[in-house]
Amino acid sequence: MTMHLKIRPIGNSLGLVLPKELLSELRLEKDDEVVVTRTQNGFEISPYEADLADVQEWIEKGAKRYRNALRALSK
Repeated sequence: MTMHLKIRPIGNSLGLVLPKELLSELRLEKDDEVVVTRTQNGFEISPYEADLADVQEWIEKGAKRYRNALRALSK
């Protein structure tokens, strides 16, 4: 699915208005939070899940701590 969205003023900020069909597909409702992740192909928007965020933080800390070991294992 490809959508063309326009950045609009919202109060003193700028934002995107997500169409209902996109909100439905993402299973998002009013006041839900999202995560925006940079990927090789651009950005990915996904629903925020507190449990998943904790796991991701744990993985990132481990990746920094064991950087050299992980690099050696990847070869």
